[in-house]
Amino acid sequence: MGTGTGADGSSRSDEEWERFLRESVAGVADAPKEPSARARDVAKRLRAESGRGVEGWRSYTPARPKRRTGWYVVGLLASLVLLVVALAPGRIVDLFAGADSPAEAAQRPTRDEPFRGSPAASWASGVAGITVPKAEAVGWMSAAEVEQALARSRDFLVASGLDRGVLRGERPEKAIALINPHQKDVQDLLKTAFRTPSEKNDPLLLFSRFQPSRTHLVGDVVKTRGRLTYREGERGALLVTADVTFVYPVTRADPGGDDEIVRTIVRRELVLSWDDPAKVITEPGTFSIVSYKYDMTNGGCGAATGYFTPPFGTDRRADAAGTEVDPYDRSTPVGQGKSSGDECARATRS
Repeated sequence: MGTGTGADGSSRSDEEWERFLRESVAGVADAPKEPSARARDVAKRLRAESGRGVEGWRSYTPARPKRRTGWYVVGLLASLVLLVVALAPGRIVDLFAGADSPAEAAQRPTRDEPFRGSPAASWASGVAGITVPKAEAVGWMSAAEVEQALARSRDFLVASGLDRGVLRGERPEKAIALINPHQKDVQDLLKTAFRTPSEKNDPLLLFSRFQPSRTHLVGDVVKTRGRLTYREGERGALLVTADVTFVYPVTRADPGGDDEIVRTIVRRELVLSWDDPAKVITEPGTFSIVSYKYDMTNGGCGAATGYFTPPFGTDRRADAAGTEVDPYDRSTPVGQGKSSGDECARATRS
């Protein structure tokens, strides 16, 4: 039976067709280089009927297999997760429980190093962190009198913010003795603040205090940074401005509690007037308070109690929703003072 057609239309025998195929594959010199006239006619007719070209007999391109990289990647990641869970299940639990990373844990304060991980670690301790300028004559005071007034102004900061008894909740008698007893508004505040503290009459406006039944100071060191400045005020008075930040490391008073340490950070600004006794009713060695304000973080929120109430444990996490502030930024003015109610300030670092 014929299986091919010659150039003149005659039929080729089976032997001739097989020879044609062998010579085409072997590449002999006289082997055909392109399809027959009949093949070309068929291809032309097919293109006309279908409206599109057809592939040449030697131009076949095999279809590419479909990629499944998406499922492959998902499967690989799932395998890795299962491997990590199997090898270190505790680390996975810590991750989703919000546990500190090893680096954060290394910066956590301890009883031996209560300022570890804090900018205050490099600050001076106590009174050494309060800078006092060189004294010169101002108004009604000589240079020597200004020097003495600056020293007593610093003494007030020590008695109100560093005295260990006052920090443990005792009445600040030494500090009160330096305030002009004839300054009625401040004396009224002092009479009420320790008995029935309120937002208006709060001892924390002038003094740093912690309730000993709730909070204990850690160690014997309070870190400080600040300075005194002075200028001449009304009626020739010496106006001394104190701008000092205090950092108090504290822990729970409950002996059965954990060793969580919180640093309460308080920045105070006081303006003190050393008045000329010939022009203002005052007592020797005392000053009048012109203004007082402070910023505080990690010292508690809510109704005034007369004490700083540092948040521990779940209370500390609840305060995390407050406005973020950097308590170590001393480039901005001191704000209105203690956070209260829902207006808790959250320290970005402590």
